[in-house]
Amino acid sequence: MRVIATSTLKDYWDKYPECEQSIKSWLREAQLGDWNSPQALKEQFKHASIITGKRIVFNINGNRFRLLVDIEFRLQIIFIVWFGSHYEYDQIDTKKINYDNTNKK
Repeated sequence: MRVIATSTLKDYWDKYPECEQSIKSWLREAQLGDWNSPQALKEQFKHASIITGKRIVFNINGNRFRLLVDIEFRLQIIFIVWFGSHYEYDQIDTKKINYDNTNKK
């Protein structure tokens, strides 16, 4: 899978240094992923939450943080939408939030 944009993930681990290794691990696994559907993704990421057919939430750093992405399975592209603490995640509408511009330094 191609991840758009890895620079956004770097911004997140700069902001939340305790998540750096967890984000890097997720990134490596995602880039090696070859999923053609949400169900195929769930076989690898059992704790991921399917919000819609393309919007997925991943638990990061022992579920202390959440990573929200859009995945175009046919094109094999992952778009980073949002990242934050579990508490912050509870404050957003995962179906309506747009790509993140507010969570950066």
